[in-house]
Amino acid sequence: MRSGKWLEPGEALQQKGERGDVLTTAQVIGWRERGFALVDGVFPRELLAQAREDALAVFPSAGSDAADAVNDFGSSGKMEFSTSSAAVNDLTLHPRLLRAVAQLLGLETTELRLTQSDLWPKYGRAWKSGGEGDNTDQRMHVDYPNHTLVHPPPWNRPEAVEILVYLSDRTACGGATALVARTGAGDPAYCWPMDRTPGVGTLEWRNDRAAAEAYLERQAPEVARWRAEHLYPREVMADYRMGTTLFYRHDTWHRGTPLEPGALRLTLNMTFRNAESEWISTLSRGWSWAMYRPSLVMERLIARASVEQRCVLGFPRPGHSYWTQATIAAVQARYGALGIDMTPYQHALTVRLADMARRPQSSAAQQKLPRNRERRTKPKRHG
Repeated sequence: MRSGKWLEPGEALQQKGERGDVLTTAQVIGWRERGFALVDGVFPRELLAQAREDALAVFPSAGSDAADAVNDFGSSGKMEFSTSSAAVNDLTLHPRLLRAVAQLLGLETTELRLTQSDLWPKYGRAWKSGGEGDNTDQRMHVDYPNHTLVHPPPWNRPEAVEILVYLSDRTACGGATALVARTGAGDPAYCWPMDRTPGVGTLEWRNDRAAAEAYLERQAPEVARWRAEHLYPREVMADYRMGTTLFYRHDTWHRGTPLEPGALRLTLNMTFRNAESEWISTLSRGWSWAMYRPSLVMERLIARASVEQRCVLGFPRPGHSYWTQATIAAVQARYGALGIDMTPYQHALTVRLADMARRPQSSAAQQKLPRNRERRTKPKRHG
């Protein structure tokens, strides 16, 4: 790799306690302006090590026949949130991660929503066994087509954060993520609409780089030339080690590159959106789908989670109109035996009811009267 093409991770802030910024100002600006930030020190080392150990117990060993058959991305549901690994679940909802995402989007943590958390393996091999969909050497792409029903908004209005947490070391397995940094509003690589990629419009989806670019040369040669000029020559490689976290966006150009033959790389892939962007889909099965598991993993997680962590999963925040004395009692009945503390919800309800009691009372008819009168008033004729 040519000198200057490597992106080195920076250190996260090490604030003590449960509040305070996690990312530096430069890291936040980098994500907002260039499209990504590569950061070390977001998570505790012990938690990362346990998550890796749990994942190694689930996936095939590198070099095995079973590993050679894995040529696509994803875990096939084996490590989707909520998983049997408490460490992976704790990484997904870690308070430092939530604060970092909130920093990037300029939101409170209660305004975030989780839409993806899946830990999956990638194996190095000397051949491609997956045809046009092989995941070994990906084509340059943006992720929004299979995350949202629409198109990302203008660059200065980001609505989601994508995350890769590397649970391996690049020097041992290769497979650096390639990225194209946005240079400003006039950057030709980031011109609108971002539709010059397989899988958008009528362009058929291809994952393998060689297959994708050959297809584009046949079907859309002007797109193939544009990609060859503006994307691949500008890619930089994200250097990573155990625990490095890559924050990027739905509209960041990037791709996966080949691993060393016989190697295994593990990454935890996550996405958070702002609560208002309902057009961004949840990629996994709904979180409550796990509620029928005999292990009660999801029920216990809800019971011990903080208010902010519950909000990220879509649980109504304290003060929401959902909460009444009846619903608080019902949710307490569901999770009480597992230790849930409903005090924040009860307190917010008490405050809301007291506030309502202090407001001047007026009848529904009085409230509607001005509007009704306005409707019955005929416009004056002029001339």
